[in-house]
Amino acid sequence: MKTVTLNTGIKMPIVGSGTNTFGKVNHDYMGEINGDTTEILMAMDAGYRHFDTAISYRNESVVGKAVQESNKSRNELFLTSKIPGKEEYYVNEDAVKKGIEQSLQALNTDYIDLYLIHHPWDNLEQILSMWRVLESYVDKGVLKAIGVSNFDEQQLGYLIENGRIKPAVNQVESHPGNWNDAIIDYSLEHHVVPEAWGPLTRVSEQAKEELERIGKKYGKTWAQVILRYQIERGVAVIPKSHNQKRQEQNLEIFDFELSDEDKHKISEQ
Repeated sequence: MKTVTLNTGIKMPIVGSGTNTFGKVNHDYMGEINGDTTEILMAMDAGYRHFDTAISYRNESVVGKAVQESNKSRNELFLTSKIPGKEEYYVNEDAVKKGIEQSLQALNTDYIDLYLIHHPWDNLEQILSMWRVLESYVDKGVLKAIGVSNFDEQQLGYLIENGRIKPAVNQVESHPGNWNDAIIDYSLEHHVVPEAWGPLTRVSEQAKEELERIGKKYGKTWAQVILRYQIERGVAVIPKSHNQKRQEQNLEIFDFELSDEDKHKISEQ
């Protein structure tokens, strides 16, 4: 697995697995948690070592359970979770600490590789206050790296300017139809690794047709073309699938390189 080095020096697998419907009845995001670890263990067998969850997904405990059920040691795996940008989690320092401890307990781990603020809100000072608590957990070695999710240039820039520890990752929506180039370029410029959530979602049929045409040259699927395009421009990706074959295919993107012409065509989708 190819890795990307975060600004902390930590290496993060550049492809991870999303989990937001894993361990839930009918694979429904809002479904009841059923504790089913099948997809996570399947992904581990396929070669995934990076798993992305969140307090809001309600399934951190399922990820933690899968880690325990696997034959993998904790240091082989890279776990990402997120604290909500909701008042109950940022109202004061104790609320932030409670959220972090909630994640640690649910994941059944004494450290988290990457911990993100899940969403910004409209008070930069409050965001910075939450950030300072996350920084204190980095100091203790409990959070190995910290970052943000869904932050725009102003919000990310504020933390870069005023935080003691620079965000390591900015996880943003990025896929054909919404590549989100501006914030990705800004993140890269400031040595913050951009990470695409939903990289294979909301792809129009027209875009799929063009991506399939490009993929045929390389013997790859439209989805593999998208993922390759992202990692070639320095974007980490967290695709998600409940299907074993597609999980495997999403990792089979390191044996080809896109031409400049094809990258230009992809960027226009």
